[in-house]
Order: sequence, then structure tokens, then C-alpha cells
Amino acid sequence: MIERPHKEANELSSIVGGVLADIRQRGDAAVKEYELKFDKVNLTTLKVTDEEIREAETLVSAELKAALQMAHQNIKTFHEAQRFVGKKVVTQPGVTCWQKAVAIERVGLYIPGGTAPLFSTVLMLATPAKIAGCKEIVLCSPPNREGKLHPAILVAAKIAGVDTIYKIGGVQAIGAMAYGTESVPKVYKIFGPGNQYVMAAKQMVSLHDVAIDMPAGPSEVAIIADETANPAFVAADFLSQAEHGLDSQAVLVTTSQELLDAADKEVKRQLNLLPRKEIVSVSLTYSKMIHVDTMDEAIDLINDYAPEHLIIATKDYMDVADKIVNAGSVFLGNYSCESAGDYASGTNHTLPTSGYAKAYSGVSLDSFIRKITFQELTAEGIRNIGPTVELMAANEQLDAHKNAMTLRLQSI
Repeated sequence: MIERPHKEANELSSIVGGVLADIRQRGDAAVKEYELKFDKVNLTTLKVTDEEIREAETLVSAELKAALQMAHQNIKTFHEAQRFVGKKVVTQPGVTCWQKAVAIERVGLYIPGGTAPLFSTVLMLATPAKIAGCKEIVLCSPPNREGKLHPAILVAAKIAGVDTIYKIGGVQAIGAMAYGTESVPKVYKIFGPGNQYVMAAKQMVSLHDVAIDMPAGPSEVAIIADETANPAFVAADFLSQAEHGLDSQAVLVTTSQELLDAADKEVKRQLNLLPRKEIVSVSLTYSKMIHVDTMDEAIDLINDYAPEHLIIATKDYMDVADKIVNAGSVFLGNYSCESAGDYASGTNHTLPTSGYAKAYSGVSLDSFIRKITFQELTAEGIRNIGPTVELMAANEQLDAHKNAMTLRLQSI
């Protein structure tokens, strides 16, 4: 098994638990103190004003606004196709069952802004929330030392239909949305990626206070490649994931030693050209290039690792893809770079990390809705399933359950 970078659980729990407990008790005052401590900014108010949003629109170029609009449209198109259509099912004559999709009324979105302002994540989360019909969309993101959010985050939020935005980062943002403060409303479900502290905070608040999308922590990519892969492309994908943060991870599994050697040389060459070289260099210490003898061995290794992102750069990539059972999002062929899914192809980039792809899906329209079941029984329905219900209830020794059916059967 490929080991992922991680902090000791006890250390994480102690730090995160203390911050969350303080925010639950002291609300806004605690949030502002942690903003000063962690984000080095002294905030008087937490909410972003309309004036700040208007100012942001003047700071974002027309080209970037057009790019955000295109990405938003593609994400909207893909997620609108996921709308749930319930149908009534007659399980027995006189017994009709169905489901109705209902939006989660108030959702909280966490947008990382530390080493990189992820305005793309605003689109990925707020767009399906809006399509689902969530009544209130709350967004939190860490401010810079001047107390401002990145202007592209604010513009993306406006494009996607976010209702209220707060200048809060890290664990304190998760606590504020989970418990509610004087400024921040308590939400019913929290979405969004983050570092290990954010992931730990989400998992802690999900025990008693609020639902979460998934345990989405440090980003990762795996690449399956053979001799037909382009080593420059492989290296570029390797580095693009490594630049997410100090604890990101990239893994190459290949059946070709020649490809591995060429990709390794390309990584070293391209690394020197990157502005974020120092961050990438740290995460590269957690990253690996692995040579295996057969493609089946590569597939087994990847299914065990369960990557957040998987690129399949092989001659027969569709055949390989058919054998993948554990992955968040899969990119097929030499031209399908992971960056496309991160920004503008239309699929969602909020995905399970740390091996959770074995049990979790990425964010979709379903993430923002609940399905309520309905059933309607007529007198005919009671006659058809009544004796079955009576018998099962009696054998479970739940006589009141049996009686509820018996009374109805006697009445007809």
C-alpha cells in the first residue's frame, strides 16, 4: 500500500477540538481571535459587503470573467443532467410508493485560500447547490492580511449565486458554519476541500452537529501509464497536483521503465520553471514513481490506493478504465489532463481523498438534495399486504405494530 502524508491523529484532534469548542462557546469573538492567530488579520466584521463584491468585479479581468462564465456553464450543463426524476411504483395492487427530491435548505461551502485561492471550487459547489434549489448558500474563505478575499472568489460566487460570504478560514470556518455564531448562520451540511486540519474539523462536527459532503483532505493524483504515454504530459500532471499544497501527493505507476525514466527527467526539468517550486519540492518528497511488470499489477495497486484523481495514459485506456473500481474522477487518454476536470470540463472536482474513494462519491447534484419516500395504501392494499405485516410484527414481538394493521383490516 502506498502511504500518504499525514499528521499524528492525536495532535490533529487536540488542536482542532480545542478550536471548535472555543467557537461553540464564544462565537464571533473566538472566530476573530483565530483569524488573527492563523490568518494574521484583525477583522472588525466577518461578512463580505456588497461594496467589496463590486470592487472585486473591477479587479478581475474581462478574460477571467469570460473563463469563469464558460466553466460555470459547463458545470451547470453536466449537473443539470443529474436531476432526479421520481416515479410512482405499485408494489402490490393498492400499495403505491415513490420518492421526492428535496433540496437541503441551508448549505455551507468552504473555499480554501491559503497557498492558492480556489475560486474554481466556488463554481463546483455553488452551481449544483443552486440547481438543486438550496434556499441559502453560505460561503467561507480565508482572507489575506489586508482582510480581503481574492476578487475572483467573490466574482465566481456572484456568478454561481452564493447568498452570503464570510472572511473565515480553516477550522474556525468549519466551526462557525457547524454551530452558528452571531454573524454566521448554522448550516445543515458543509461542503468543500481543505488541509488535514479542515478535514479533521469536518469529521468532528459531523459526529453530532452537521452533515458533511465527504472527508476531502490533501489533494492527490495517480497516473497509470505505458510506453505510449507522453513523458512531458505525465510530468506536467505529476507537478500540477504536487503544487496544490505541502501535503499533496502524486503517484505514477507504469509498466515501462523507459517512460518512468523519461518522466522523472521531465519532472526535474519542469520543476525549475515553476513559480511554486518550493511548495512542489516538499510535496514531491511524498510522491512516488513505481515500475510494475504488468498492467494488471498496476490496476490492482491503483484500486488499493483509491486515488482522488486518476489519469489513464495507456494505449488501451478504455479497457483499463473498465477494471477501475476505486477512484474519485478518471481522466482517459493522453489529452485528458486532470486540470480540465479541475476547472472547466463540467465534472465536479470536489472528490474523496485519502483512500475514501473506496466508499464515497465526489460531489454531485445528489449531494445537495434529500430523497423523501412516500407511500399510499388503499383498502385493497391493506387486504394484500396486511396479513404479511401482521405476521412479521408478531414474530418480532412488536404487538403494537401488529395492532395498527389489524385494526385497519378489521375496519374493511
